[in-house]
Amino acid sequence: MATITMEVLKGMDDKTTNAVIEALQDDPVFLKLSEDELNGILKRDQEDAEKLAAGVAQAIAKGVLPGDLEPPSYEQIDVLGKTADEVAGEIIAKLPEGQGCVVILVGLSGTGKGTTADKIKAKCANSTTWSNGNCFRSLTLLAATHCEQEGKEGFDPACLTPENLAKWGAMLEFGKFDGKYDIRVNGLGVDSRVSEIANTLLKEPRVGKNIPTVAEVTQGEVVKFASDACQKMGEDGALVLLEGREQTLNFIASPYRFCLTMSDTLLIGKRRAAQRIAALSASRVKEGDDILADVKKSLKEITA
Repeated sequence: MATITMEVLKGMDDKTTNAVIEALQDDPVFLKLSEDELNGILKRDQEDAEKLAAGVAQAIAKGVLPGDLEPPSYEQIDVLGKTADEVAGEIIAKLPEGQGCVVILVGLSGTGKGTTADKIKAKCANSTTWSNGNCFRSLTLLAATHCEQEGKEGFDPACLTPENLAKWGAMLEFGKFDGKYDIRVNGLGVDSRVSEIANTLLKEPRVGKNIPTVAEVTQGEVVKFASDACQKMGEDGALVLLEGREQTLNFIASPYRFCLTMSDTLLIGKRRAAQRIAALSASRVKEGDDILADVKKSLKEITA
């Protein structure tokens, strides 16, 4: 039977996940939980893919994204039996040395895209990750501000016309400000950099609760903005990492594309189950506690 140390449990990384899986690999309750987690992941991924495909189709119809794009090819990397460090090293070996570039990672949820991106970022100088989240938040801020200035009672989705979206998109600027890359939001009385309002204006309820509505109709605008921003950083010598879904990342120009796969798909479910179990145990164990016993207790509580 495997042992799990306090240090490994509190690390909450791929070593933690692997240790929990090893400790519970023969437990039928854990295996059932893993199957349930896998099925949930596959269902959510399919639902997300359908929503993204609808958003992309809408963007193509509006002329924001090209309708004749040939789906780019991705190099397949089976992560089974590999640590995140090993997967990151495998990808880094295929990148141009000493040059900026855009690296795109796709794959099912649970294959380790985010962890791999973090490992690459830690290993490579002048590397950064790009997230579309702040773009969606910035557009939602402008939409909410527009509704307020128009005297609307609350947020009105009817404001999300192609004309308004184009106008608000032009109010976002990506560039270097005081030597650092940032997004400037400049319009409707707002003139701030995202880094300045990320934890204030962009976290207000009027923004947060309306992001899904805005994101549903701005996939194309945000993908186009992201593509231009990433290309600018890559040409400036940065290693830019993007991880997510093929439906949108296909429109980001780059020859460095990798799809993380898992030849044993149940391991995806095991990872997610182990992450839930480890998080619960890590939140309460203290020095001197029987870590393995608490991990088993967490499994029992989660599946009760």
